Amino acid sequence: MAPVDVPVALLGYGTVGAAVNRFLHENADNIERATGHRLRVVRALVRDLKKQRDFPAAPGVLTTDFADIANDSDISLVAEVMGGLDPTDDYILRLLRGGLPVVTANKQLLAQRGAELFAAAQEGGVQLRFEASVCAAIPVIKVLREALVVTNVHRILGIVNGTTNYILTQMELGAEYEEALADAKRQGYAEMDPTEDVSGADAAAKMAILATVAFGSRVTLDDVNFEGVERITSAHVGAAKQMDMVVRLVGRATLVEGGYDVRVSPALVDRAHPLASVEGAFNAVMLQGDAIREITLEGPGAGGTETASAVIADMVSIIGTKGTGFLHNDACWRKIDRLPAGELRSPFYLQISVDDRPCWLVLPSAWRHMACRSRVSSSRRPTAAPSFTSSRTRRPTELSIRLSPR
Repeated sequence: MAPVDVPVALLGYGTVGAAVNRFLHENADNIERATGHRLRVVRALVRDLKKQRDFPAAPGVLTTDFADIANDSDISLVAEVMGGLDPTDDYILRLLRGGLPVVTANKQLLAQRGAELFAAAQEGGVQLRFEASVCAAIPVIKVLREALVVTNVHRILGIVNGTTNYILTQMELGAEYEEALADAKRQGYAEMDPTEDVSGADAAAKMAILATVAFGSRVTLDDVNFEGVERITSAHVGAAKQMDMVVRLVGRATLVEGGYDVRVSPALVDRAHPLASVEGAFNAVMLQGDAIREITLEGPGAGGTETASAVIADMVSIIGTKGTGFLHNDACWRKIDRLPAGELRSPFYLQISVDDRPCWLVLPSAWRHMACRSRVSSSRRPTAAPSFTSSRTRRPTELSIRLSPR
């Protein structure tokens, strides 16, 4: 039988968009053998037609006019890889309401305006898929929504930002924060403006999406308490090393009786913990549930080719289940309240600069008395990472670096 021709359009043709087009060209025969369909990019929305691109599009494919895509009745589906909120959300809403399925890699858009997008998909009777929005090539959304649909996942731990994980890994090797950030930019792991990554906003958006899917309740970016790695110093990394731990930016989503808590912050992770071994620009997500106990998914979480791979996987899923796909429906089916600040108890690590004398602190939860001793110079800045001894009977596997609980 002759393959079914599937004309597709791209919103954006940068690193990811060019990789999507290249993969569709190079793997057209494999996709056809697996699905009976042949996908080809016929339109791609760009700002600059003359810009040099890694994989040039065929003549006539690039356009600066969204109407060329919205009004083309031959296009079967659209992949959004342009990023941003405006005008991206308006484009996607118009496509969905007009009956075109959409694949998106836009985490901020989903975390902030997911309810409106899924309502539009329902209105248009089409699918909205978003695997590429979280951890790129790691298929965590598909695992949560399909493989673990009856598992009752109640906790997610994740390293979901490759940029910050690369920075922290370099700091373990002796680099200062600014040195590690500059190196991440040279390696292509950080944008020229890395604010969204280093502030924790990128990881927070991803954790909002994961919590929404896992808990079946709408969690937005506003519901996530987050902080980044800008204030992490070599003193923190050194203190962690003394306690046989490492510093990681960890996202945590917890479902408890009466509500949920989702947060992102730097954390101390015991070297025996699976997340401690996640280094460089890699990501990892741990899922804990009633039937599975614990599952860990790990892999490259960023990059144009990795994201493109996830985009194409969603495109193939749509053409294989057009109009009947499981992901057609919104992930949310119940209303759960956010836990009030301070309700979820956790152990904390405090770093305190003191005069040259011993001090004793009494900390809550799993901690008992901790003795701390630190030497400071006349400027009252620590000259070395503080050393710690503890009478704890068991070291927690994750401890947030902050001055006080929220």
